[in-house]
Amino acid sequence: MDKSSNHGQGGQAHGSEKEYKKALIYCVVLTLIPFLLVMTGIGSRQFIVAVIMVTAVAQILVQLVAFLHMNTSSEQMWNTSSGIFVVVIVAIILIGSLWIMEHLNHNMLMGH
Repeated sequence: MDKSSNHGQGGQAHGSEKEYKKALIYCVVLTLIPFLLVMTGIGSRQFIVAVIMVTAVAQILVQLVAFLHMNTSSEQMWNTSSGIFVVVIVAIILIGSLWIMEHLNHNMLMGH
């Protein structure tokens, strides 16, 4: 068996060590950006929340492509459709949670 092959025992494509390192660096950067914005307080609250949401979705996509090897090939169609479903569900949960918390905060402070 050729050791330089990018296929595992089940025929699935696997990335190289270089690709994994690049993906890890992307994930670390996508984690540090919102962390630094929150810790330094740069920008308005809405801007920071928007950056957190965008970097969270970007990190999910990086992990799906780099570590789960999802792509648009016909063999990956079920994985791709389930990945899209996961992204939609996470977006609904995030947006719904923010909406509930904002309205809860507004309704609790009605007398103030």
